[in-house]
Amino acid sequence: MKKTIKKSREVDLAVAAPPSKSYTHRALIAGALGKGRTVVQNPLDAEDTRLTLAALRTLGVQADRETDRITLEGCDGLLPAVDETRIDLDNSGTSLRLLTSLALLCRHPVTLTGSPRMQERPIGPLAAALPAIGGKVEFLKKDGYPPLRVSGHLTGGLVIIDGSISSQFISSILIAAPYAESEIVVRIPAPPASASYLDITLDVMSTFGARIERTGYERFAVSPHDHYRGRTYAVEGDYSSASYFFALAAICGGKVTVKNLSPQSVQGDRRFPEALQAMGCTVTRGTDSVTVEKSGDLRGIDFDMATSPDTVQTLCMVAAVATTPTTITGISHLKFKESDRINGTADRLRALGSDVTVGDDRITIRPARLHGGTIDPANDHRTAMSFAVLGCGIGGIMIENAECVDKSFPGFWEELGRAIP
Repeated sequence: MKKTIKKSREVDLAVAAPPSKSYTHRALIAGALGKGRTVVQNPLDAEDTRLTLAALRTLGVQADRETDRITLEGCDGLLPAVDETRIDLDNSGTSLRLLTSLALLCRHPVTLTGSPRMQERPIGPLAAALPAIGGKVEFLKKDGYPPLRVSGHLTGGLVIIDGSISSQFISSILIAAPYAESEIVVRIPAPPASASYLDITLDVMSTFGARIERTGYERFAVSPHDHYRGRTYAVEGDYSSASYFFALAAICGGKVTVKNLSPQSVQGDRRFPEALQAMGCTVTRGTDSVTVEKSGDLRGIDFDMATSPDTVQTLCMVAAVATTPTTITGISHLKFKESDRINGTADRLRALGSDVTVGDDRITIRPARLHGGTIDPANDHRTAMSFAVLGCGIGGIMIENAECVDKSFPGFWEELGRAIP
């Protein structure tokens, strides 16, 4: 499917943020492991979250989906799979990484695999850490990459893990840790990538009844005595998905209000409106909404996005229409995402006339005259959505493989169509 994006006039729009993908993944896992019934209200229904739900069912968890909820019968920490299991997580890195440690709560080995791109995304640091807490990992093709076969039993103990590529390696161990035989202590020797996602993991764990003691992002101790308890859990709105509509106001001019956003959220991408405010937009926060309004020129900024990885590309699009240069830092780990989001974004912007340079941990975008073109997002949902928003500002953009947005935001094109008639 292809989508042609025409230049838009100023916008005046109010939309509701879709449910958070990150919270949905974690709530499904905690509910599956917990004791008793969990009802996850307002879960995100997208390709990635469907893969997590299907994997939990494959591991023996009973789960029923209705229009606005998923009901899970928890297994109390012992996944009921009756034989060795193989799970294909396609292109969902979150699913594969979080479920890798959960495999140690099965009686039988679990093989985790995925798409060709998934088999290029490293999982070595997580695999290297698991033996310290009772796991055994075999790589079935290339060392350090899926597919991998996980066996063993979650015994507990001290585990040191490198989270510089992805904090999901750490989240994987943490979310399984309440069911270890003894306390698990996780030590992180260097600052992890996307640390804010650890806050999401800990938020869900605590809400479901786990007890964690932490020292910043350096040490976490998880009690083996405080297990998850079934509950009704409502998934909050997603700041990552909201960013596309905030950027729409910044790029096209006008005003956008996004509802269903918690002002107390620990999501790292809640910082995105701060970046737009620094660039000259007006930002107003309500009790459950954020409004972004732009009336004048945008100025470039220097901004560290280490805790807001999923909105880096969106900010690049805004930077491309600013009047002065923008440098975004804290982004080195983005080359390990669904695509290489650093060099891929730079190459695509250059093809549209932008002046872009890339360093090890930064991207700089300077003012230039932009023009239309065709964007192949390489099956990366965030590439497709961010360049679609830029297209609303400059016109003449065609997005190929537009259906890839279903990975995280199945209703994106419909929402954008309402915003840009």
